[in-house]
Amino acid sequence: MEHAPAWLLNSLIYLSAAVIAVPISKALGLGAIIGYLAAGIAIGPWGAGLVTNVEDILHFAEFGVVLMLFLVGLELEPRRLWSLRRSIFGWGAMQVLGCATLLMLVAMACGVSWRLSLVGALGLALSSTAIALQVMEERNLLPTPSGQAAFSILLFQDVAAIPILAPLPLLGAASGQNSDLAPVEYAQAAIKIIAVIASFILGGRLLLRPVFRWIARSNTPEIFTAAALLLVVGISALMLLVGLSMALGAFLAGVLLADSEYRRELETDLEPFKGLLLGLFFIAVGMSIDFGVLRESPGAMALVVLGFLAVKGVVIYTLASHIQLPLAERPVFTLLLAQGGEFAFVVFQAAAGARVFPAETASLLIGAVAVSMLLSPLVLVAVDRLLLPRFARSDATTLEEIAEQQEAPVILAGFGRYGQIVGRVMLAEGIPATVLDHDAEMVEAARSFGYRVFFGDATRLDLLRTAGAGTARVLVVAVDDVEQSLAIVDLAREHFPTLPIVARARDVTHWNQLRERGVTLVERELFESSLSSARSVLQLLGQPAHVARQTAMRFRHHNLALFEKMRPHFKDRSKLIATIKQGRQQLEEQMTQERADQEKRDTTRWVD
Repeated sequence: MEHAPAWLLNSLIYLSAAVIAVPISKALGLGAIIGYLAAGIAIGPWGAGLVTNVEDILHFAEFGVVLMLFLVGLELEPRRLWSLRRSIFGWGAMQVLGCATLLMLVAMACGVSWRLSLVGALGLALSSTAIALQVMEERNLLPTPSGQAAFSILLFQDVAAIPILAPLPLLGAASGQNSDLAPVEYAQAAIKIIAVIASFILGGRLLLRPVFRWIARSNTPEIFTAAALLLVVGISALMLLVGLSMALGAFLAGVLLADSEYRRELETDLEPFKGLLLGLFFIAVGMSIDFGVLRESPGAMALVVLGFLAVKGVVIYTLASHIQLPLAERPVFTLLLAQGGEFAFVVFQAAAGARVFPAETASLLIGAVAVSMLLSPLVLVAVDRLLLPRFARSDATTLEEIAEQQEAPVILAGFGRYGQIVGRVMLAEGIPATVLDHDAEMVEAARSFGYRVFFGDATRLDLLRTAGAGTARVLVVAVDDVEQSLAIVDLAREHFPTLPIVARARDVTHWNQLRERGVTLVERELFESSLSSARSVLQLLGQPAHVARQTAMRFRHHNLALFEKMRPHFKDRSKLIATIKQGRQQLEEQMTQERADQEKRDTTRWVD
């Protein structure tokens, strides 16, 4: 393959390394990110030496981070982003300024010059957006309080990119370089940046949707995908032109399209590109680790890595306590933000170019950041296996069970996704209800929203008596577990035979088991919602709304009647199958005849 083009050889190397390393890493329980980093180390200058142009690959692979921020922006409508403004500029500023200040003070206390301490602290205060968001996506952490807080802080770090880079030429001038630069130029640059962002937001609201609508009318899927990529590339180029972060621009573009009709299609089109380019980015980070610096100054490297991770960890954990994040979420939150970030590479390279400090110092700091990005996923695995189980045990909430006699007319056993709807209707009608749930976390969550929920297992007779089963008018059994549901019904039937029961059935077998126990008011949890979806499908296929509704209602009545017919045979499989087949055939014949009768009536009406 000596005449093969470079792109073909590089593609072969990258894809082979990823396909081998990532599945092995996942099989070992280490996650995909460690696999990509290990693949980069293996094929990079300090491994097999198959790839040497690391910096060019890293710049190209950064587009994966840009696509990630664009897709994250698509999930955030402008209204929701505005609601996060305090956490972005509040918690974000506290994290960056707190970490930078403490890092600078520690460095100066160790005898480092104030200029190097300041730039090093500002660069090390930043975190890896790529690794943090990828980890949160893998663990579904973004909807959690710690995920929202971490995202807000990462977004502020992208906003803070320009203020961090801006003073570097001035610091270089203070050391005898770039003395011709004037503060007026920075003021003009700031005005230009603000003008570009403002015009981008205003113009984007007016132009993006009409443009995508016009492209969509061409009915050419590949052109729509090309237009989506063009949007992200164009925004990134515009941001670079004014000196802003490409990722920040892509994020704003995603937010502008978050409430558009093209949101899902854009996500589907760009997701494969994001995954591949992010993997390439992590491989490039692995290749960029300078093991030569590590070999020459192992003590200094270890001191820098452990030192800045420890300092940032203290600040971020304190911030997590101030934000009042759940105790079990704080270790992961701290680790995700304590590592160095990819933007630190830009800061330290720019500082070396401005002669703020020597190139050797920049290499040491860049190596420290890369090593921290490598260590972070490994430490997360250790935290998952060793630390989080202890936090979970220490954070477990001990709740007192119901103690005082209750007199509410309704007892609601189970306050999950089904029971909450029943409870909210009772609350809206002003009907008091005694709510029981044996899940401590669910009880705490419901109480935080103002619901009066008692902790307790409704399968216990003493607790059911205290809840008022002797005087209540209705018992609603809404628990998710089938065995627990049946146990509650058996207990109520034996000790409170006159208490009416309304029950939730998880499936057909559960429905029959409840009916066998004499419970007549049983609702299958997905039946009504499935019928509603069927009506929507019929309407989309052209049926008038009233016809679709009648069709669904006929099916509903037939299905309920069929269930009553099946009930005596639900333990006899052969008879049950025969009854179901007979009922299905009867329904099809009935609905076919009704359609024919309707067509005949329509024809007669037209002739008359």
